[in-house]
Amino acid sequence: MLYFLLKRVIAVIPVLLGVIFIVFTIMSLTPGTPANMILGPLALQDEIDALNRQLGYDRSFPERFVRYAAGVVRGDFGNSYVTGTPVFERIFQRLPVTMMLAFFVVTTAVFVGVPIGILSAVRRYSAMDIMSTVTAMLLAAIPEFWLGLLLILLFALQLNWLPTFGVDSLRSFILPTLAMSLPAAAAILRLTRATMLETIRQDYIRTARAKGAPERNAIWNHALRNALIPVVTMVGAFFGSLFGGTILTETVFTMPGLGLLTLEAIRMNDTPQVMASVIFLSTIFCVMMIIVDIVLAFIDPRAKARQLS
Repeated sequence: MLYFLLKRVIAVIPVLLGVIFIVFTIMSLTPGTPANMILGPLALQDEIDALNRQLGYDRSFPERFVRYAAGVVRGDFGNSYVTGTPVFERIFQRLPVTMMLAFFVVTTAVFVGVPIGILSAVRRYSAMDIMSTVTAMLLAAIPEFWLGLLLILLFALQLNWLPTFGVDSLRSFILPTLAMSLPAAAAILRLTRATMLETIRQDYIRTARAKGAPERNAIWNHALRNALIPVVTMVGAFFGSLFGGTILTETVFTMPGLGLLTLEAIRMNDTPQVMASVIFLSTIFCVMMIIVDIVLAFIDPRAKARQLS
């Protein structure tokens, strides 16, 4: 297992380098310079040119990229052009909000999607199966931001039950969590149902039933463990992507999280903040994928054998 973890960590390095290069290239192609952002529109051209030389922006693209990559290796990600503070200081200020939202969304989606998906597979073609399948297809087709706006209109403006913006209390997370978790629960439900239907048709399930095993044991002890393998992979990838995938929801509900921070930095052409945010989010996603592989090794002995080989 240690050898497997070492291989995965080494494999993450070129992925992060590729992400850094792509995002750095895109930010370099955007109009404007760091001096324009820092000094503002009223600054003199001489002041702008002097600050650009001080920041190294007068150098060629390869030189600037190598200089930035060397700073990343040293742990120096620079300061924000907008606030002048270290970029990770702002990231860590916004991180708790995004972490709480991601945790609530994943927990809600799993506790709704997985049990209903199992019941739909076990009671195939029943009224409950048809209703849950149609509902899942409907929720999967609704964009998160539009669902969020509908929830605001109903629960905030019409019923006046829940707040529409900010993070004053846990009540502020209810509407964003519903807006993101319901479409995710629909996707998890459909995947769980499909994998359960495939698993309960396998020979070892028929053998367990033929030997007199109760239906509950055949489903929960034999079929569920194998059926959950793709679901665990999907949930892990979804959780990792949530740290950077909450931009629309955080914008709709004005939540000061990482997604809104990244969007604000892109709008302000704040290259150090954008770079640090993307690197941080990419690292979290890679770590989540490694954790998923470890969990799969405990669920499926075959996966563990492949990892150790």
